[in-house]
Amino acid sequence: MPSLTAAEFTERMLAVGHPEKVAQYNRYFKTGPGQYGEGDVFIGVGMGPVTALAKEFLGMPVGELETLLESDIHELRAGALTIMNEEARRKKTPDARRQELFKLYLRRHDRINNWDLVDGCCRYVVGAYLADKPRDLLYSLARSDNLWERRTAMVSTWCFIRSGDVDDALAIASLLLNDREDLIHKATGWMLRSVGDVDRPRLIAFLDENAPTMPRTALRYAVEKFPPEERAHYLALKKR
Repeated sequence: MPSLTAAEFTERMLAVGHPEKVAQYNRYFKTGPGQYGEGDVFIGVGMGPVTALAKEFLGMPVGELETLLESDIHELRAGALTIMNEEARRKKTPDARRQELFKLYLRRHDRINNWDLVDGCCRYVVGAYLADKPRDLLYSLARSDNLWERRTAMVSTWCFIRSGDVDDALAIASLLLNDREDLIHKATGWMLRSVGDVDRPRLIAFLDENAPTMPRTALRYAVEKFPPEERAHYLALKKR
């Protein structure tokens, strides 16, 4: 049983790094000046080993998780968020712990600075936590100047969608339709596609109203599961 400290987690993570993969990861995550995740350092650990290690450190104190989030090493932050995600997904996790993780995610959103870090954690740590609570916070995040906070707002609706509740997903998608970032268009299209999985008429109504002016990336993601003729119809719509 490991001691649940950031120091031990870091030592274990560094031991499985692959320096020869670092350049590949930098290209994949588009890190560097003027790109995403500026200032990130990679050590070449894939998500499989990150997840396996994270499962050994469930229950890590919030202060230790925050220490990992403060690291410039991307995989250490991914590890902290994976611990948080794994705990948030478990039915036996106490409500007090869920609240701790939710508050930590929001308090240190400054360290959640790439799409994988958002997507790998917010659906359960934020979305599932808000399932039976007011969701005003998501609308505030959707209006944020911070790209990653806006992506959190959109992707966090996934848990609501899965339960058949698509109202917030569609409302937040509407707020983000004119976003300047392609990564928001991708997240919006992804959630719209998920809406179609549970309430296709609501997605059709949304597309009938918005498809002509939607960013092409969001639209392509949204209609990905449509039959070819129907997909072509929506992709061909032009602004009147």
